[in-house]
Amino acid sequence: MSESAEPTSRFVLQTVGFDARFPNANQTRNCFQNYTDYFKCISAKGEDFAPCKQFKRAYNSLCPNEWISRFDEQRENGTFPASLEP
Repeated sequence: MSESAEPTSRFVLQTVGFDARFPNANQTRNCFQNYTDYFKCISAKGEDFAPCKQFKRAYNSLCPNEWISRFDEQRENGTFPASLEP
């Protein structure tokens, strides 16, 4: 197979780096904290604020998709267990 026939990837797969606040292997709290930090950040600074996107990348990397869906549903219903006000 020629080199030109190989598919090229436009995506760079990258996971979240070490966070000293969460030193253990269980990343559940890290997932939840990054989710809440993202929504607090966009409430305070707006969705276009670049540093907020780091929180979104982190929770998308750490949280299972089912959890994100459940968190989103809880936010929409007003039953999310944490305050998202900055």
